Amino acid sequence: SGSGAFPTPVGQYAVTLAANQAGVLVSPVRQMAGGAQVFRLSRALRHRDVERMASAMRQGDANIEFVEPDRLMQPLALTNDAMLAQQWSLTDATAGIRAPQAWDRSTGKGITVAVLDTGVLPHADLAANLLPGYDFVTDLTMANDGNGRDANAADPGDAVAAGACGAGSAAGKSSWHGTHVAGIVAAAGGNGTGVAGVAHGARILPLRVMGRCGGYTSDIADAMVWAAGGSVAGLPANPNPARVLNLSLGGRGSCAQTTQAAINAARARGAVVVVAAGNANADAATVAPANCKGVIVVAATGRKGGKASYSNTGSTVTLAAPGGDGGGGILSTLNTGTAGPRADSYAAYTGTSMATPAVAGAVALMLAVKPTLTPDQVADLLKQSARAFPVACSKCGAGLLDEHA
Repeated sequence: SGSGAFPTPVGQYAVTLAANQAGVLVSPVRQMAGGAQVFRLSRALRHRDVERMASAMRQGDANIEFVEPDRLMQPLALTNDAMLAQQWSLTDATAGIRAPQAWDRSTGKGITVAVLDTGVLPHADLAANLLPGYDFVTDLTMANDGNGRDANAADPGDAVAAGACGAGSAAGKSSWHGTHVAGIVAAAGGNGTGVAGVAHGARILPLRVMGRCGGYTSDIADAMVWAAGGSVAGLPANPNPARVLNLSLGGRGSCAQTTQAAINAARARGAVVVVAAGNANADAATVAPANCKGVIVVAATGRKGGKASYSNTGSTVTLAAPGGDGGGGILSTLNTGTAGPRADSYAAYTGTSMATPAVAGAVALMLAVKPTLTPDQVADLLKQSARAFPVACSKCGAGLLDEHA
C-alpha cells in the first residue's frame, strides 16, 4: 500500500527498482477508500523480504507516505461440537451477561450492526434481521464464489484442502463463521424457535471480508469505511450505515496504518468498532486489530465466568464476555454444509469470536436507548458497568460484560 497513485515518474521508479532488487514484478490492483494503492507481487516472498522491499520503496521516494504488507486476517473461533440446551451466556446468573433483564429496556431496534466476516447465510432464524450487504473479497481463489466484489454477501463456504493455505496447512470444512457471529448479535427473538440474539431487535449488515484461507487487511479496511457510510471507489453508497462494527478476526503483528486509518474513518462517522482479543492465550497487544487505537477489545470467559483458557489478555483488553470453553460453548445459527451451504442448523462454538458479538450486541442496545453516544462514551460506559469476574480473569479488562447495567 502507498499513499495515492504514483505522484511522479520518480515514484514509479522507486517501486520498480525495489521490486527488481527483490526479484519480483509489481502490478497495481486497485485504489482503496483512503487513497492508498494495493499492489500484487508476481510471487510469494518471506515476510522479512517484503518488509525490506517496503523500506526500499519508502527510501527511494519521499512522495511515498507508507508501504506495508497486506496481511491475512483469520476468523478467531474454536469449534465445539456440543449442543447446548440453553443459551447460558445470556441468562446464567454467574457467568452470563444478564440479557433478559436488559431486553426490558432495549432490544437494539433501529440500530445496524455490521458483521465483517466470512459472509452470512439467510438462516431462517436470521433472515428477518438481515440487510443487503456486500462482498469485499477481491482475490478470486480466496473468494470461492467465481467473482470479486459484488452485492452478494452470502457465504459460499471456506472449506480447504490440505496445503491450500500454505505448506503444511490443514484441511478444513466450511466454518460458517459469519453466520454464527451474526446469530449471536441479532438472531430473531420471540419467534418461538431457535435462539435469540443479544440485540434481537437490531439489523445485521453482512460484509464478506474473508474467504478460503482468511482475508486481506486491505479488503477489511475498505469494508470498515463503507460500513460506516464512507465512500469506496467503484462501490455504490451504503444505504444502511452501521453504528456498530463487529470484527471477530485478527492476525499476528502490529496495527497496520491501513487498518488504523479505516478505524479512524469509521469512528469519525460515529461508529463503534468492537474486535476480538484473539485465541492464543497470549498478549492481545501482539494481535491486530486488537492492538489498534480506538477499538473495544473483547476477551473471552468460560462457563464458570473466569478466563477461557485460550483467550488473549493484557493491557489493550477493554472487557470480557462469554466465549465458552470445555464446559460449554456459545450456541448460535449455523449450516450443515461441509463445503457449500446446505440446511439451517444450530451449533456451539467457542472463541473470542463468540465473545465479541455479545459486546457488539450490547452496544446496539445502548445506542438504541441513547443514539447520541460517541464511541468513547460507549467504551467508558461498558467499562464502568462491567461486573467483577466470579472466577479469576487476570488482565481481562474492566470486568465481565453486564448488559443490563
